[in-house]
Order: sequence, then structure tokens, then C-alpha cells
Amino acid sequence: MYAGRDAFVAGMSAFLRDGVVAGDPALVVVSEAKIDALRAALGRDAADVLFADMADVGANPARIIPAWRDFVSEHGGSGRALRGIGEPIDAQRSAAELVECHRHEALLNLAFADTPAFWLVCPYDTEALAPDVVAAARRTHPSVVDEGVACESALFDGLEAVAEPLAEPLPDPPAAAVESEVCLDALAAVRRLVGRFAEHAGLGGHRTGDLLLAVNEIATNSVRHGGGRGRLLLWQESGMLLCEVRDEGRITSPLVGRERPRLGQVGGYGLWVANQVCDLVQVRAYSAGGVVRLHMRLP
Repeated sequence: MYAGRDAFVAGMSAFLRDGVVAGDPALVVVSEAKIDALRAALGRDAADVLFADMADVGANPARIIPAWRDFVSEHGGSGRALRGIGEPIDAQRSAAELVECHRHEALLNLAFADTPAFWLVCPYDTEALAPDVVAAARRTHPSVVDEGVACESALFDGLEAVAEPLAEPLPDPPAAAVESEVCLDALAAVRRLVGRFAEHAGLGGHRTGDLLLAVNEIATNSVRHGGGRGRLLLWQESGMLLCEVRDEGRITSPLVGRERPRLGQVGGYGLWVANQVCDLVQVRAYSAGGVVRLHMRLP
């Protein structure tokens, strides 16, 4: 926890400088402005730290864990500790993005449970963020440093809770949402419907192609794994085009869509592809079945 830009720079530059002295590889994924501030504070030591703009890496929060895994894979195994700083949560995130950012922060514990030499700091600005956002950090992180004092978080939900597929309710689609059946014989019609809706919304040709790719993957998953059929809904909301697919399938992996498919892997590509081309993907597992909600930002 930190309060304001100066506190961020002081705390994070000290953490990074200690890593440089120890020879620990380090990756920082924060905003461009904070990267510039850290470079200035570190001086020559900045050359020994890797930096990436969160706007590029984590525009969709589901892309962040694969980026950290690439870093661990490339720089781990040397017997040295690895250091990371990742700040996906800021005051500009939408309500839906914040929900998925909190889920991401919780899943970090699961994704790197077997990587004890990876020290990952998740900064939270107590001046800029709403109190409920800061409070959520105490539930998604096993330890918290507050005013320079480190302690275990009594509110941490634990790995067992993190490993459960997410069943948090999503806001209901509007009554005026366009609806269509999803089944094997309707896949082509679904693509045409989504294409027309996206064109009318002004999504643009390239982005419409991305959405069609994602919808085709998710709808095909419904046919193959969701009982053979599902339901598609389309609507616009707050400058976003949303496309939701519901079916009777069971989503069991908490890291679904966040694990890079292995070479030659059979299946498991649909949600990965959707996360690569959509601005946000929300996955839910309910007793009645699974829900995948795709978000595309309108120009």
C-alpha cells in the first residue's frame, strides 16, 4: 500500500535497487508515467531492470499472467530470486475491469504457487483508489506491506477459494439485447448476426474480424462442450459492444484462458484466443452452466 506517486517511487525503487545489487532479474509492469519516474530514480541501475507498459501488457487483465510466466520461464532456473512489480489496478478502470483485475490478482497466487523464488509486488495507491478496491487487495493477497510494515493478511481468501471457478454474478443484460440460439447448424448465422450488429455499432472492420473470431471460438465451444447448444446475446453499453454466450457446460479450470496453449495441444484454444483479441473477457461458472461475456471497446 502506498499513498501518492512519491511513495510509490521511493518504495519500488528501493525494492528494485536491492535486486540489482543481488543480481536478481526484475520486470516492472506499470503505467508509462511510473516507468519514467522509476527510471529517473534508479539512474544507471535502470539498465538492469526490464520494463513494460501495463497499457500494452494488461489492457485485458487475463493477458498478464502469461506475460509473468514468460518472464519466469526465461529468467528462472538460475538459482537467483526473480523480482516483479505489477500494477493493473488504477482509478481509470471500469467496474467490469476492476472485477477481473481483482480476479487476476487472486489467481497470481495459484499460477505461481510452485515458484517460491518469485517476489511479486502488487502496488495499490490508497490516495487514488476507492476504499473498497483497497480492501479487496487484502482478500486477494496473502501478505500486505502498509506504511512500511509487512504482515500476513488475515482476510486472504486462501488458495482453495482462489482455485474455485468464479461464480460471482454478472450484471444482467438489458431486456433489449439481441438474442440468438447457438447450435451446430446456426454457427454461420451467429457469425452473420454478430457481423451486422458490430457494423451497425461502428466497431470497424479489423475489430469486427477480431470479435467474429472470438465469438466463433466460444460458440463452437458451446456446441462441443456445452451440451450441443447455447444462447447468444448482443448489446451496447457505456461505449462497449458486449457479446455473451451461455450454455450448460461446466467451466472447471480457474486459469482457463490464461494459460498459453502448448504446441500440438488438442483443444483449449477458444478462451485463449478470445482474450488475445477482446478488450475484456468475463468467464463465470454457475450451477446452471457457463457464461462467457466478451467486451469490445467502440471507437
